Amino acid sequence: MSVLTVIRRTLLLLAVPVVLIAAWWVASAHSTNFFWPPLRQIVDSFGDTWFHGRITGDILPSVGRLLAGFLLALVVGVGLGVAIGSIRWLRALLEPVLEFFRAIPSPVLVPILMLFAGIGTGMKVLVIVSGCVWPILLNTVEGVRGLDEVLVDTARCYRIRPHTRLIHLVLRGASPQIAAGARQALSLGIILMVISEMFAANNGLGYAIVQFQRSFSIPQMWTGIILLGLIGNILSLIFRIVESRALRWYTGLRRSQRES
Repeated sequence: MSVLTVIRRTLLLLAVPVVLIAAWWVASAHSTNFFWPPLRQIVDSFGDTWFHGRITGDILPSVGRLLAGFLLALVVGVGLGVAIGSIRWLRALLEPVLEFFRAIPSPVLVPILMLFAGIGTGMKVLVIVSGCVWPILLNTVEGVRGLDEVLVDTARCYRIRPHTRLIHLVLRGASPQIAAGARQALSLGIILMVISEMFAANNGLGYAIVQFQRSFSIPQMWTGIILLGLIGNILSLIFRIVESRALRWYTGLRRSQRES
């Protein structure tokens, strides 16, 4: 890939954000609306709001809960998805139950989880897991079900060991679908992280944003919303880097098929 191509892609990637920020800056420059302060005022208050104790007090706890919930959902979703996708009778048995729980919005479960798990970090992690697990689980099931029958029969005929077949055939073959579900789950996890911290919390980004809103610290509230967007973009970028490395074989195969 040439340097010119990299520069062109970078400019295209930054074009829309730059235009939106410029439009927001100009449109709000002379705003007198209390709830829509000028972007300049929001930017000026960003450092004082978040860089004096709130990094360790609010940002890191939120990101830690998000990563813990996401990783736990990834383990549970992939584990159950592989089992359900591989065993036909198990899929027929659990499908009605999965459809029932999948239809329940995760925020509705917050009061119930508070009753069983309290109001601490465990409850907040469970809220994230309850929403993130579904896209991972369902995509894993579809990925396992979509494996090449010839490869599955060949592995069975050659009596390849179960754990070797699981790692090199099932998980590897279903990894594009798993990655797609994990990408969706990460976006849901950020939303559920904020929602969980709005209920009986004493720290976290969601808690801080609600406190700013209740105390009419509107510029500070806007800085929290912007910070959430920045964290989401950073996590998405990290995920894309990991995904591109893990699925390099898949992207190479797709590229060769297009070229042939």
